[in-house]
Amino acid sequence: MIWIDYKDSTPIYEQIVNRFKNLIVRGILKADDKMPSVRNLAIELSINPNTIQKAYMMLEQQGFIYTVKGRGNFVAAGSELMDIKKREIIDKLEAVANEAKEAGLDIRKLVDEMLNNKEGERV
Repeated sequence: MIWIDYKDSTPIYEQIVNRFKNLIVRGILKADDKMPSVRNLAIELSINPNTIQKAYMMLEQQGFIYTVKGRGNFVAAGSELMDIKKREIIDKLEAVANEAKEAGLDIRKLVDEMLNNKEGERV
């Protein structure tokens, strides 16, 4: 379900957060589904349980999961999760659009080229 890319410079806890957010937004993990326990996930990924705990804390702060004392962590309900993900993507797109504009590039043309390009090829 969750995997870590050790070649990626993104911190492990952020990779875990992003993987779970994608599973939740895509509907693979549904509202009120129980999350893997911190201990079990740490053993499965061979990483420190504190890393998992930090990722779960971030997911809870962002509204993707909730904690029930003594029972564990569960996926939060609500359509606002898709709105949160959409806002994150829009923020990233705005940053890229501004960077392209500063470089004198037409972002629409770049996106069209990217979408019309063969899979796997870079523009």
